[in-house]
Amino acid sequence: MPIQKIEEYVRNASITEELLEQLRKDERKGVQRLLAKVEKEQEEQKRLIEQYEQMSRYETAQKMKGKKFIAGVDEVGRGSLAGSVVAAAVILPDEPILGLYDSKQVNKKKRMELFERIHEKAIVGIGTASPHEIDRHNIYIATKMAMVKAIKACSPNIDHVLVDAMQLPISISQTSIIEGDKKSVSIAAASIIAKVTRDRMMAELAQSFPQYGFDRNVGYGTKEHLYALKNYGATSEHRLSFSPVADTMKG
Repeated sequence: MPIQKIEEYVRNASITEELLEQLRKDERKGVQRLLAKVEKEQEEQKRLIEQYEQMSRYETAQKMKGKKFIAGVDEVGRGSLAGSVVAAAVILPDEPILGLYDSKQVNKKKRMELFERIHEKAIVGIGTASPHEIDRHNIYIATKMAMVKAIKACSPNIDHVLVDAMQLPISISQTSIIEGDKKSVSIAAASIIAKVTRDRMMAELAQSFPQYGFDRNVGYGTKEHLYALKNYGATSEHRLSFSPVADTMKG
């Protein structure tokens, strides 16, 4: 069979050990390159499945206790000088969504793919705390406020919350997990939803305040951002209680 036909067949076929063995017996270089590619993809798929299973331990433990609606909660934007802090709560389906991990360690293309799949398959809630709320309450309390809003927006049926390194003022039972976005698939999913949502919000703000580069720095204190603060002052979207903003305004 011509190599092109074999490639087409492999693309549309279920990869079985029998198929792999047939490819191994074909000594043509093109077929061996195809075999190497398929085996690499198989190894990656195996790694992702194992990673998902390992990161589902907290969810599995709660399900064994009879919990049905387990929400992972995470936030993005605590250290930013501008824009809201954004939190997400996600209840994942029983069917695995492979590739979930800390949003900061997932490349942008994959992050966008996961964002769409999570919205399609899972139950999602978003919560925010504005710069005004952050200045009024402090970032720690405002972050909790955003997380509670996300939980309320997600589902009234949540019976357990897995949260990244926080204790929330809620009546629902909860588990706080240090570096939860690396240890829980639900929290990892929430980190991806929060990250993409906030990035889009900051890109929209960049349309109104182009000199600050919000579409590039998402509100963090880059040289470009600090230069704009010094020369143009703070906007209504800046956190005036944050020392870099306050210090720049004084200068």
